[in-house]
Amino acid sequence: MRIHVLQHVPFEGPAAIGEWAELRGHSIAKTPLYETTDVPPQSDFDWLVVMGGPMGVHDRADYPWLEPEKAFIRETIAAGRKAVGVCLGSQLIAEALGARVSRNPQKEIGWLPITLTQAGRDSSVTGCLPERLEVFHWHGDTFELPAGAVHLARSAVCESQIFLYDNRVLALQCHLESTQQSVRDIVEMCADEIVPSTSIQTAERILAQTHADVSRMHEQLFGMLDRFAALG
Repeated sequence: MRIHVLQHVPFEGPAAIGEWAELRGHSIAKTPLYETTDVPPQSDFDWLVVMGGPMGVHDRADYPWLEPEKAFIRETIAAGRKAVGVCLGSQLIAEALGARVSRNPQKEIGWLPITLTQAGRDSSVTGCLPERLEVFHWHGDTFELPAGAVHLARSAVCESQIFLYDNRVLALQCHLESTQQSVRDIVEMCADEIVPSTSIQTAERILAQTHADVSRMHEQLFGMLDRFAALG
């Protein structure tokens, strides 16, 4: 399988998604949109993976590549290809499917739990996960559920955490792909967002829990991606 990654900043790459691809024998290529907007033709890949970033889907004045990226995502979905979005990527996919993206009532930063919905517990993609699991978060925006999408998970402060559309588009508001290095990077690069809040952890707590929990989270991610890949 050929995977193509859209990357928005150097410090938010595919991380453990890349590790999963390598272990499963899939090829992976990237377009760093902060350097170039030259995306491949649709025939050159089977999966599109859209990563996160500190910008928002509406920040087109500061990031002019957002509009052509959105068009490319819409083209990919219309072509019937599989797509996975993480954080900003999930919001871009939601908007491409006609859903509204807006500020979440609270920022969510750190290791915080998500809970599967009944549909999530029954899903062939997320049914392998425990009903409640702690995962890594770093977001201030959220998306509404696109028409026809299946709502798979929520958190205490963010209703839309995971959805599946047409058994081929998977959106993850949370960061199950994060590694120890990628967490250290985002803590360093986005340190100004760590402020006192019930839904924002300190840098020290984030890094300590990353060391303890990242391997467990990757097992859960890999199981979910294996099941997603098996969907027809």
